[in-house]
Order: sequence, then C-alpha cells, then structure tokens
Amino acid sequence: MTAGPVPRPLARAEGTSCVQGGRLRFHLAPGDDGDDDRGEGGRSGRPLRGRVVVTDAVTGEVRLKTAVTGRLFDLTVPVGWPSSLYRASFHDERPEQPAPERDAEHEVWFVVRAARPGAVSGTLVSIPFATWRAYHRAGQPGRGLYYAEQPDRAARVPLDAPGGGPPPERWEEPLLHWLPRAGYPVEYCSGLDLHDRPGGAELLSSYRLLVVNGHDEYWSAEMRDTVEEFARRGGNLAFFAANTAWWQIRLEDGGRTLVCHRDAAADPVTATDPRRATVEWSSSPVDRPENTMTGVSFRHGAGAWGDGMAVIGRESYTVRFADHWVFDGTGLADGDTFARGALGYETDAAELDWSAGVPRATGRDGTPRSFAVLATADLRHWRAHGQGGWATMGVHRLGAGTVFNAATINWGRALGDPVVDRITRNVLDRLGGAAAPRWHTVGPAEGLRALAVCEGLLFAVAGDGTTLLHREPGDQNLPWTPCPPVSGPAAGARTGSAPGPAAAPVAPIRCLTAPREAAGPVPLALLAVTEDDRLLTRDPVPGPAPWAAAGHVPRGTAALAVCDGTLFAVTPHDDTLHHRSALAPEEPWRPLGPAAGATALAVLNGRLHALTPAGLATRPPTAGPGVPFVPAEGSFPPAVALAAHAGRLLAVSADGRLLSRPAG
Repeated sequence: MTAGPVPRPLARAEGTSCVQGGRLRFHLAPGDDGDDDRGEGGRSGRPLRGRVVVTDAVTGEVRLKTAVTGRLFDLTVPVGWPSSLYRASFHDERPEQPAPERDAEHEVWFVVRAARPGAVSGTLVSIPFATWRAYHRAGQPGRGLYYAEQPDRAARVPLDAPGGGPPPERWEEPLLHWLPRAGYPVEYCSGLDLHDRPGGAELLSSYRLLVVNGHDEYWSAEMRDTVEEFARRGGNLAFFAANTAWWQIRLEDGGRTLVCHRDAAADPVTATDPRRATVEWSSSPVDRPENTMTGVSFRHGAGAWGDGMAVIGRESYTVRFADHWVFDGTGLADGDTFARGALGYETDAAELDWSAGVPRATGRDGTPRSFAVLATADLRHWRAHGQGGWATMGVHRLGAGTVFNAATINWGRALGDPVVDRITRNVLDRLGGAAAPRWHTVGPAEGLRALAVCEGLLFAVAGDGTTLLHREPGDQNLPWTPCPPVSGPAAGARTGSAPGPAAAPVAPIRCLTAPREAAGPVPLALLAVTEDDRLLTRDPVPGPAPWAAAGHVPRGTAALAVCDGTLFAVTPHDDTLHHRSALAPEEPWRPLGPAAGATALAVLNGRLHALTPAGLATRPPTAGPGVPFVPAEGSFPPAVALAAHAGRLLAVSADGRLLSRPAG
C-alpha cells in the first residue's frame, strides 16, 4: 500500500497584524489528531515538536528559524523588521510535503505594521485577509463561504482558524514583489486593521495614499467608513484591484468571526439594522453601491473562471484620455492599446455613455460625477467564459481626496510592461508624494481665449474671437461643440439694461464671464467684452441665441467677473481693477486699485481669483480700495483664461489644455 501524504502541523494566530516590537501569539497542533483539531485550530491534542520559519513574503528574506515545542508560540517582532507581509511556516520532525497545498493550514500569514506609521513612507498597502479567509476551504460543507449558492456552505467562518492565506492564484503577490524593486518603501497593514474604529482612522491619518491590491472583495461597514472618511479628508486611494468591496461582511465574537450570509432574508440583522445586512453592497436593503467609493463596479465588469481564465493573457486596454497625468511619460495616444495580459480574471467597470464620441460615466449606477474614464476594454465576449462586461480604468474625486482605479485583479502580473510600470509609478508618485500638483488636465482647449460656466455648461470663445463653444464642465476629456449662429431678430439686452438692438456684427471677444447665481433682477447669463470695449450679454444655452448690448466697460478691459451684483474689470494698460453695480449700467466704473497684472478673472467661493504673471492670486470682492491680490496656495502652470464651477477653478493653459484644480 502506498503511504499517504504526511499531515502538516496546524497553526493559527490571534491576529492578522502586529506592530514592530509587539507580540503575536500562535496556537499549534501536530495536525494528525483528527478533524476536530482542524476545525478548532489545534486547541486540543498533543503538543507540537518541530520548528517555525518566518519569511518576509515581499522580499523572500528568511527572518527567523527556531525550534517550537508545545501548543503555543509567542513571536516578539523585532523592531528592526520592516513593515511587510510575513509568512510563518510551522513544521514537525517528519519530512515536508514537496507539493504546496491549496489551503495550507501549517502557514500563518500576518502583517507587521510600522511602530511609527508614516515614518518610512506616505503609502500604506492593505492586505485582504478577509477575502483570503472567505475563499479558504471552498466547496467544503460548513468550512468556507464558497461556493456562493451551495446550501451547505458556511455563513460564519472563524478568522483565527488555521489557514486563510492567499488563494493559489496569489493575485496580490506581483505588485508586492515589484514595489521594493521599483524603489517604493511602502508600509503595510491588514485590511482588518481598517475595521477598528477609531484605530483604523488614526492609522490612516499618518499616510497620504492607501493602496488596495489584487482581490479585496469582502469589506465591513467599518472598513468602508474608515477608508471613505480618509479620502474625504484629503487622503488618496489607489485600487490596483477589481471586484473590490463586493460583499458586505460583519465581524462578530470580538472580531474573531467573519459573517456573510449573502442573503438578507437569512441574516438576522436585517430586521434590526438593514444597512448592515451581509449582501452585495449595491443590493437592497444596504443600497450603498461600492462604486461611490471605488468609481467602478463588478456589476458592469467581466469575469472568466476555470478553463476560461486562459483568455486573460489576450486582452488589452484602449486609451481614452491620453493627456491625463496617469499616462505621463507613456507616449500613448488616444486609441492606442496597452497592458496586454493585465485584464482578468475579474474586472470592474462603470456604466458609460458614448454619445459624445468619448466614453463618460453616466453616474446612474453610483459612479461619481467627477469620474474621468482613462481607458476601456470591451470584454462582452467573456460571457462564454463566465460574465461578459467591460473594464474601465479611471480617476475621480472623493471629498478632498483622489481615487485611481485600474479596475482589474491581474494588474500586478503585467508590471513587466513598461507602460504598466510607468502608469503605476505615476499613480504612486502623484497620490503618495508629498508635493503633488493639485491641478490636472480635463481635456483639450487649444486656441481658446475665454471661459465661463453658466447653468451647468462650460462656454469658451475660440481663437477667432467670435465662435462660441460649449461642453460639460466635468473632468472627462469631452469635445467642444460650436453654438449655432443666430438668424432672425435679436433679443433685448440683459443685466439691468433696457432692451436694445443686437450687438451684431459682434467684434472679437476678449473675455467672458457669468454670475454664479441670479441676484435680484440680474439673471443668469453670459457676459462678454469685445475688442471695441462693448459689454454684451447672451442666454447661456447651447443653441442659437443673440448677443445684446449690456452697457460699457473701461477702455481696454481684458478680464471681467461678476459677484454679488457687482461687476469687476481689469485694464492691463494701467494694471487697474475697476468695479460698478451690475444693476446700474449707466453708472460709471470706479477704480479699486492695482490688479497685480491680472489677465483673467473668476469668482469662486465668494472671492475673486486672477491669473497673474506670478500665478494664481485671490482677494475678496470688496468695493473698498487698498485690498490687494495675494498669491493663492500651490503652483499653477501658465494660463490664458479662467472660470469657476462647483468648487473648482478651470483654466486654459498656455499649451492648450483645459485644467482643473480646487480653489483652496
């Protein structure tokens, strides 16, 4: 008779992370004491006599080899061990099995956290221990959460049972190995560290960037709250991952048990606190779509399973927004393909509208309005292998933070591609760096000379000075559409002036503005200054509308703004800021003082903002003299036109790009 495999020891730890200098306790059993010991993590049976090898799983360096005797092993983590992911492998005196096990229960994976968070790096990488545990012992009745619809699968699994390391595909491993080779000294945490409140928030507060990597499918409400709060306060998120935050979980029994019923009717919490029911985040009664945080969702994504996973190596992304900072240094143009082999085995996507010739997120599925589509992959043919859909790489804002999403589990395995390498570096450098620029490109603006936002549309004057263009003011690189010319009689004047003839033919326009909101008799309208110093007004519509006379401006006016019923104008020849009431076009303009060399004006958050030779400047819109423009915080590239919308400044750069940045 052929002898069977030698059973390995059983080992479990009392946590998934430990701080440098801290202690982590392991419970041990020989592994041949029967299924009871396996299920209970070796809490009974004879003591283990053997050894433990602790390896830094990121670098492969063996950190400890020592003998082990008994049922307990206490590891005091040296303060000199770097923050990293570690594997403790326990062995007895018998020969080791040469072949790796799918659900190895003699290995314990854990993270060493930094004793002084952020001291080595501003980037924190989260390890998805909850997802690893969910897939442990898949298909074994009562042992694991899989397979998802088997009636005898578990709904509750112990987090401190033996096993629960990475599934055999080890989706997280390639990026973890790449980081030190690429020169990124990141720090690590367990994803379950983010469940602790307020401890998770305190941990994140020391970092500028949180990286979610690979397959991080199972999130508790506490984890989401912590991460979203981090972003809203100005922290950044990078998801080199997919199928992210698909299931809501709970941790019970003092954090020792992971609960996921996958069914609101079966979950007893549904009756008392339906928001915490363990169903898909997007499903009723939770109704908290994961893409409000991540930007994209597996609901629109694709998946290939089993033998169909071979399709992963054949697919590529197509560039949709090559001028975005994510693609800096790649040499890519719109329509180019890249990242072959990075897509799979599951991808995330947003619901897209292609009517403008450029894909843009509809937002109907929970994707934020600020989401910019950077690249797409049409994977609808994957339904032959599992689930057909798309992959959508993109960036969006979450509060004061920025979120990047590569939208694929397999991103790390394509890091040998120079383009994938460059994109990854761009994300880590900008979102994890200490002094990243706050502005970013949101589309083309070549030859434009003036900007204004009114009634939800961004208007611009083309280089000829007479053609009015429009587009949505969001972060997607949308095309500009000309407003049709007017035919027929002209409308009356606006902004308090009496009706009059149309200002036609219109002389070339120098500058453009619009009030943020209607004030008294001053309606929402576009205001323009022509090269012959006339003030004109027009309805803020994309269709044909006449320009009409609205008064006069100081000679040589090159910048105009309106705030709280007051018009402000800049005359460059004498560097003067002027003002008058918008309600009384017959009143004279009065000087306020020096204009700091301003060439364009906009109003945001109740303040005047100006483009000056020294960069952005700002001042309150007060009518009293002696109030100077002062430099705004942060650098800004040279620009020729300025507008404001929804808490952000929009500018036409000197090299023909449309830029966006927050005002503060």
